Amino acid sequence: MSASKKPHLNIVVVGHVDNGKSTTVGHLLVDLGEIDQRTIDAYAKESEATGKGDTFKYAWVMDSIKDERERGITIDLAFQKFETNKFFFTLIDAPGHKDFIKNMITGASEADAAILVISVKPGETEASIEPGGQGREHAFLAKTLGVGQLVVALNKMDDAGYQEARYKEVKDQVEKMLKSVGFNTAKINFVPVSGWKGDNLVKKSTNMPWYKGMTLAESLDAFEVPEKPIGKPLRIPIQDVYSITGVGTVPVGRVETGKMRPNDKVVVMPSGAVGEIKSIETHHTQMESAEAGDNVGFNLRGVDKKQIKRGDVIGPVDSPPSVAKEFEARIIVIHHPTAIAPGYTPVLHAHTAQVAATISSFVSKLDPRTGATTEEAPKFLKTGDAAIVRIRPVRPLPIETFKDFPEIGRFALRDMGTTIAAGVVLNVTEKYDPNKK
Repeated sequence: MSASKKPHLNIVVVGHVDNGKSTTVGHLLVDLGEIDQRTIDAYAKESEATGKGDTFKYAWVMDSIKDERERGITIDLAFQKFETNKFFFTLIDAPGHKDFIKNMITGASEADAAILVISVKPGETEASIEPGGQGREHAFLAKTLGVGQLVVALNKMDDAGYQEARYKEVKDQVEKMLKSVGFNTAKINFVPVSGWKGDNLVKKSTNMPWYKGMTLAESLDAFEVPEKPIGKPLRIPIQDVYSITGVGTVPVGRVETGKMRPNDKVVVMPSGAVGEIKSIETHHTQMESAEAGDNVGFNLRGVDKKQIKRGDVIGPVDSPPSVAKEFEARIIVIHHPTAIAPGYTPVLHAHTAQVAATISSFVSKLDPRTGATTEEAPKFLKTGDAAIVRIRPVRPLPIETFKDFPEIGRFALRDMGTTIAAGVVLNVTEKYDPNKK
């Protein structure tokens, strides 16, 4: 089957630094035949030359990709895409990339599923899953941002002498942690692997005859394809707008929900400009219609280039995208050097939009494990806190509630080059109406 014929899933790899994400994914891609051994051997040489020794060769695959990505060099898509028997996967981000949280939230990169890599090495396990550990933080984020499906790779089994006792011990700890952040662990596979040696990545390990479950690749194939939100009203966050001579205004974006076809009347928010879709294309091919999941460019008649920009959202005239002057959200503070007080104004990233936004008030503080209210109107919030807050973007922002449109109802708050918080929209408390400017 060619890649395009298999169902497609976006996947993100999460877990604590040094728990072996890069090595595990690098080796998985090699065992799946996505990267040839020659490339690996070349990386191994390079790795040895830097004095890091052979162990880093699989991690080098991922890290060199990351470096190339950071330098803006386009690289072979094989690195970001891979196939299993059943699925065609896009790896949203090279593991360990500091901006993966932002990438999980913005643009076309909502993750459908995640691989959580946890080391079974004493000390490393605790560092990852105790409060403040990245394994816990990433799991909570994935849950908060609607990533419902997860597989856990319990890594470095070779370090633990492939002992079943250590596997069980760590599995219990990780299960407790995942339950505490809201996952249903009955549906989660815990696979004992060695990212370095290759045990249970694609081939069943002979070192762990006691383990009767699936390999990592089989666990990926056990994921389910989320239903495409085709029945919902059309929503297209705009990525770019071109003005093409002889054609007119051509916005480009990914259809997040619903469907569209030529002659549909649509409205651009927040400007309120109404236009008609004349033609739709993807990769220079004309389309009769487009639906959720398609990346398209379309000729929009009747809308001036000045009335539409990146971050705007297009929808049907009879069900226009909502635009917020203020909204209520549930957030989790991922990282802040001190504490946040009401009035704090970071940059909000949601779908394709970026806008400065003020956290105008703190409604309540929540227990991150249960979601129960622990304090009304807290004075400040610090790293690790979960809360319900009111947010006022400095200009009207097209955004929806997470309940109705999860695809455009999640956001990140960034400041000083890092992600401060991530959250989901609970309700729009003050709507913007373009007709009452």
